[in-house]
Amino acid sequence: MTVMMAAVPKRERPRERLLGRGAAALTERELLALVLRNGTHGCSALDLAAELLAEYGTLRCLAAATP
Repeated sequence: MTVMMAAVPKRERPRERLLGRGAAALTERELLALVLRNGTHGCSALDLAAELLAEYGTLRCLAAATP
């Protein structure tokens, strides 16, 4: 399910929550989405982050993966 940021209230968007509450307030999925910045056609950055975490398990495992 694609999450469109325009549909999310501004105060609940990952970037705004990061700035207002700090990184501890975000999930790994949200932190990775912020690093990715953009998704692909039909797949938001949040969706892409979820797919990557499903494949690699954790941010640590993803960071250790080879291209």
